[in-house]
Amino acid sequence: MDEEKRLLNTIRLCLSAISLILIVMVALLIPFFIPMRLDTDAQPAQLDAQGPAATWSPPDSLMIPLSPEGDLIRYGRELVSHTAVYLGPQGSVSNISNGMNCQNCHLKAGRKIFGNNFSAVASTYPKFRPRSGTRESIEKRVNDCLERSLNGKKLDEDSKEMRAFVSYIQWVGFGIPKDSVPAGAGIFDLPFLDRATDPQRGRVLYDAHCLRCHGRDGEGARNPNGLEWLYPPLWGPNSYNTGAGIFRLSRMAGYIKMNMPNETPADSSQLRDEEAWDIAAFVNSMPRPAMDLSGDWPVISSKPVDHPFGPYADKFSEAQHKYGPFLPIIGSHAKTSK
Repeated sequence: MDEEKRLLNTIRLCLSAISLILIVMVALLIPFFIPMRLDTDAQPAQLDAQGPAATWSPPDSLMIPLSPEGDLIRYGRELVSHTAVYLGPQGSVSNISNGMNCQNCHLKAGRKIFGNNFSAVASTYPKFRPRSGTRESIEKRVNDCLERSLNGKKLDEDSKEMRAFVSYIQWVGFGIPKDSVPAGAGIFDLPFLDRATDPQRGRVLYDAHCLRCHGRDGEGARNPNGLEWLYPPLWGPNSYNTGAGIFRLSRMAGYIKMNMPNETPADSSQLRDEEAWDIAAFVNSMPRPAMDLSGDWPVISSKPVDHPFGPYADKFSEAQHKYGPFLPIIGSHAKTSK
């Protein structure tokens, strides 16, 4: 009887040991079959049955390959998210920008619907841009942002950092057919007002909706590391300069409407259209660094109606081109083109 008990105990111990070994083996093998999830709120890039006009969904980080090319994509995402750490005034790689991150304007690292995202960049570049009067590459577009929105200097197009930026931007646009622009790309086109925008009214609205994050004097708020902006400066020496695309009122108003106050989902704006326009007018009326724009828009008739600097191919003033009303300008251009 004692021997039988000893045998049963031995068998139980062996079975327990085998079970423990199997559990440990399974735990060790799981990471090889289930990649680590980096972005739980993202889905694979896709266009639904409606074709190129379908709403875009950002690609999932699970799609970044475990390869040298994937490492470059991940570095590009890091550069977009934390530009100042690498390229800011105290950057570890270079000191060529004002301390803002690309992500301060391209929300969620260029992956938010109507958050100035990168969805259509790879599908539409290289392309001719009237602002420069040339056919531009993605590299030129990246350097434009560095020189204008980050009030900085160009990157060498052959540098590792530029290759990383381009690789990441191309990855974000993965699956978008060539020459197509999905719904939700870039910045929302807000309908024009039938009046001029009102910077004074915009100041009141700014105090109500924006001051708590961006500060009374538009100074922004820094991250605890002191190198980056949690909420970017909207004017003053550390903000975007007069050459930035967002200095055009239509771009700024559409951006505000779909994204502000912070973390506003693109489908549930908290601001009326006219409020977004007036806040944009106030913010862009405030002082900021100037850029030499003498080389922009070589064909002046191709300037957008809200480009805030002359000369123009029409009779309207610089003030009206900056603050509106824009509908009379649009009507005049339509008549001229007939």
